[in-house]
Amino acid sequence: MDPSGNGSSVVEAYLEPIKPIITDVEVILQPIYFEFNKSNITAQGAEELDKLVQVMNENPEMVIFAKSHTDSRGNDKYNLALSERRAKSTVQYIISKGISEDRITGQGFGESELKVKCDNCTDEEHTQNRRSEFAIVKK
Repeated sequence: MDPSGNGSSVVEAYLEPIKPIITDVEVILQPIYFEFNKSNITAQGAEELDKLVQVMNENPEMVIFAKSHTDSRGNDKYNLALSERRAKSTVQYIISKGISEDRITGQGFGESELKVKCDNCTDEEHTQNRRSEFAIVKK
């Protein structure tokens, strides 16, 4: 209780960033979402990609394949091109942080692998589909 007697209380919480999960087949980060119709890395995305860089630095033999996706709006051809730009942005960001270009590749999959399949998607559902994922090619 607050010593002033007004009935409120203060709780201090120290939160640590969620650490990446490394499985046999992928590195799982917090979602790296892209803004609608954009391929640039957001500040939130950069924080998560920095965690991937750390994992790759700690595992110098690891090779990653970045898979980038779009939501279902737009035509297939456009979405495939947009996801390719997202994959390229993701790979270039990792390389810019000192990871050798022979350790990370990427490809866009457009809307071919939707995380949330929906006919009348909400903005949140569309957001979940605009993402990058990280498959481990070599551990």
